[in-house]
Amino acid sequence: MPSTERNLILPHGAIHLPAFLPDATFGVVRGVDALDLAGCGVQALMMNTFHLLQTPGSSSIQSLGGLHAMSGWNAPIITDSGGFQVYSLIHQDARFGRLSDRGAIFRLEGAGRSYQLTPEKSVQLQVAYGSDVVICLDDCTHVDAPPDEQRSSVERTIAWAGRGRAEYDRLMAQKGLPSEMRPHLFAVIQGGGDHDLRLRCAESLLQIGFDGFGYGGWPLDKDGNLLEDILAYVRQLVPRPFPLHALGVGHPQNVLTCQRLGYDIYDSAMPTHDARHGRLYAFTVSPQEIKHTPGPGWFGYVYVQDKRHIKANHPISPYCDCHCCRRYSLGYLHHLFKINDTLYQRLATLHNLRFMTLLMDQLREQS
Repeated sequence: MPSTERNLILPHGAIHLPAFLPDATFGVVRGVDALDLAGCGVQALMMNTFHLLQTPGSSSIQSLGGLHAMSGWNAPIITDSGGFQVYSLIHQDARFGRLSDRGAIFRLEGAGRSYQLTPEKSVQLQVAYGSDVVICLDDCTHVDAPPDEQRSSVERTIAWAGRGRAEYDRLMAQKGLPSEMRPHLFAVIQGGGDHDLRLRCAESLLQIGFDGFGYGGWPLDKDGNLLEDILAYVRQLVPRPFPLHALGVGHPQNVLTCQRLGYDIYDSAMPTHDARHGRLYAFTVSPQEIKHTPGPGWFGYVYVQDKRHIKANHPISPYCDCHCCRRYSLGYLHHLFKINDTLYQRLATLHNLRFMTLLMDQLREQS
């Protein structure tokens, strides 16, 4: 079911598009809780099947009532299939596992057991966890992978998506859930930098039928530049009513670029990771002026550990209304960072997340 009026209506509420989702990889955004996230204006979270399968483990998640009850988060949760993490692990070192048409078998370093992830199991896990958006398992590649590998990835992704769709339909029929209580099902469009393969993948997935789609593969080239041409092409392949998720895109300038290309959903650990390590985001103009500011000049970085901030008796940004900027000075944050107090991590995370939600608020007004 496509989104309506740029709202994605899900079992645990609506996501107003565009939306940025912080990565709560293991069921938590480090250093903050559900009330903190809601206070920042976060609408939904992104969690990861690959990591949750290992810890706390599927039986523990179900014993704790599913992801929403476990994390105290009552708004929507999107779960990634685990395909990107499997790709990263196995391509990094073949000793950690192998891919086949059936799925993936992998073993983490130091783990005492092997894990198997098939298209059916990925969907089963996500449904059991109570996810609001289930993403089909895909075979991820890097944009620079050779043509044979890209073609294999696309054919496997299409086949896995079909199997994921069939398993989802079986589970929904078994559970007898009304349509408004069913999670949405997304598929991922692979094909690297090859337009023909992207077309082949998109057309096949559209024919199978899904509620939305994701841009598959690492979105940056080897130099760290956004693959704007391929991202734009994939957006053209997917009819506008369907939401399109720029998986793994979280750099503020890249989010702005993807929004102008027509993407709807973004997720990344970058803003929260940057916050914990001392890189804070700050608007250099009022958010309302972003559309009039060419290039990346609309925001900048504040490096909290810089000695020039020792006596800075002002907030991180005059354009931010987060809890941190309303109550504490940059000099105080510098002090907290220097003594390695956990309060720094919470306040900095709140700030960077509010920066992202303020950006989303403004992009919604402009769209």
